[in-house]
Amino acid sequence: MRVAVDATPLGLTSGGLARYTSELVAALAAQFPEDEYRLVSEAGAANGLERRWWLWGVRREMERLGAEIFHGTNFAVPYLPSGPSVMSLHDLSPWMDRAWHYAADRVRRRTPLLIRLGIATMIVTDSEAVRRQAIEHFRIHPDRIVAVPLAASALFRRSAATGPTPTPYFLYVGALEPRKNLPLLLEAWRPVRDRHGIELVLAGRRRKDFPELPAEPGLRILGELPDEALPDLYSRALAFVYPSLYEGFGLPVLEAMQCGACVITSNDPSVGEVIGAAGPRLDPRDVRAWTEAMLACAAGGEWLESRRACSLARAAGLCWERTARSTREVYLEAQRRFRG
Repeated sequence: MRVAVDATPLGLTSGGLARYTSELVAALAAQFPEDEYRLVSEAGAANGLERRWWLWGVRREMERLGAEIFHGTNFAVPYLPSGPSVMSLHDLSPWMDRAWHYAADRVRRRTPLLIRLGIATMIVTDSEAVRRQAIEHFRIHPDRIVAVPLAASALFRRSAATGPTPTPYFLYVGALEPRKNLPLLLEAWRPVRDRHGIELVLAGRRRKDFPELPAEPGLRILGELPDEALPDLYSRALAFVYPSLYEGFGLPVLEAMQCGACVITSNDPSVGEVIGAAGPRLDPRDVRAWTEAMLACAAGGEWLESRRACSLARAAGLCWERTARSTREVYLEAQRRFRG
């Protein structure tokens, strides 16, 4: 089987979309060496016609490659269905709150049409919660959409340097954007800082629609970091805190768990599928509950160590090899449906 995979997310310097695309293709190639997986994007368009990528360019590129199926890793597939296609629908945030996405108008218009007109042969989501939400929102037949959980890169392992740091810290990793609910996190953390001197570390790219945070004691804003810097940061954190209002999966949560971090998350359903019972899941609007959970971490002791052990045990159940196998099954089903 020859599969053309949309490489557009790899133009992002960090974040879940880029990791999803790179890790999935690597796992597919390793699991199924008899197949051929080729990354394609508009960046390779040779002329003006091909630069109308989704209408003409991708189709011509697939013909050149002899690709039998297209996987759109970021909410899009070719507009002209000359062959089977699979669309990754990571979440429904563009249709839930316009304030969460300042530049998603094209996705809001295009993706529903590609789904409702049947141009995307099959659809994959990262969680069962998003699958159910998409079925209801877009009126998708349940047989046409499959939940395929993600995994964390093997890079994310508990660091050998897990001893106490000079100043303990809570850690958030992810984009700095409206949906991540960071104002609540700051409000909940300040009483813990004042009582125990624990810092809050924010690591991730600040999106243009997220205001710069003013400097204050104990707040460290590291910005975008290379992946290689993250395992040690996760491993040494007092706890990983993730109060997001809505997620399609929550990959940083799994990365933190795979590094043995105690994890405190929001009660978002998709994140719940990732964390299970491994850590507290809190109302993302309840400041007091978040403060109390961070105070419990500050107290240390057996509870904190048990949460770390639970994180490691839970994360062991998810791997990219399983994601690749499940995704390939979706490819085969798309081929059967398109032919049939």
